[in-house]
Order: sequence, then structure tokens, then C-alpha cells
Amino acid sequence: MPAVPEPDLPPPSLPVIWRPRRARVMAYAAATVMVAGSVVLAVVLPPPFKLPDKIGLVLFACLVAFILHLLGRLRVEADERGVTVVNAIRVHRYEWPEVLGVTLPDGEPWPKLDLADGSSVGAMGIQGTEKDRSHKAVAELRALIHKYGEAPDRS
Repeated sequence: MPAVPEPDLPPPSLPVIWRPRRARVMAYAAATVMVAGSVVLAVVLPPPFKLPDKIGLVLFACLVAFILHLLGRLRVEADERGVTVVNAIRVHRYEWPEVLGVTLPDGEPWPKLDLADGSSVGAMGIQGTEKDRSHKAVAELRALIHKYGEAPDRS
């Protein structure tokens, strides 16, 4: 399927941060419910359950909340020096000349940054499911790559 063309936008002022809305709200809401629910459950558990059981229940909920935090912290940051991609597990930092382009084909969950070394990295901080927001974010990022990533014309 062909990619949806993004409108030509002027580059936004730096620094700029793109974050998903829905994924972030859902991750932190679920984490809050997990931790609060486990604390309430630990308090009301009947006597056959001992203190270590209750502590284990709360610690497990905190582990799940930490994993949800990894999904909630997704973002793409651009500043004068380059682009920082914060994915669930890893944080990638690229200088502007290292980033050649960004693409978001139809149906893909997030855009990919094409890098000068021939590799690409997914930018999970821009969610393809948020159609208008994601296309605008990709267009803005593309404008920044064009402005800061390319060598100046020698005319």
C-alpha cells in the first residue's frame, strides 16, 4: 500500500516532543488501577494469606506498572543537536546528519527513521493509529530533517 502523503509543513520551533496520547493514557491508567487494586486486595485478603503473600501481590503489581511505564514513556524528541527516540526498552540518540528520512506507510504501527549507516529504527513515540496526529508529526519531523540534516546548498 502506498504511504499517505503528509502535507508540507514548516519546521516547528525546537525543542519539540511528540508523544502518543491514547497509549500513554491507557498505560498509566492501567498501572494506577493495578497498583491501587493490589493494595486494596492485600488489605482485605483473608487470614490464610500471610504478610509475605500480600507483599508479593503488591510487588507483582508494581512490576506490571513498571512495564506499563515503559510503554507510557514513548516519545520522539528533536532539538538543535538531533533526534532522541525513546522506545519501550532502548533510547536512541542521533545527530541530524545521521538521520536521512522518516516514513510512515499505511497500516504500520509507527514510523521508521532511515539512518546514514543503512539501518532504520522504529519511532514508537509517534503512533500510526493516531492518524491525523501521526501524519502531522511525521511531516514536522521530515521538515526538521530537511532543515537540519542536509548539507547546505553551495550556490
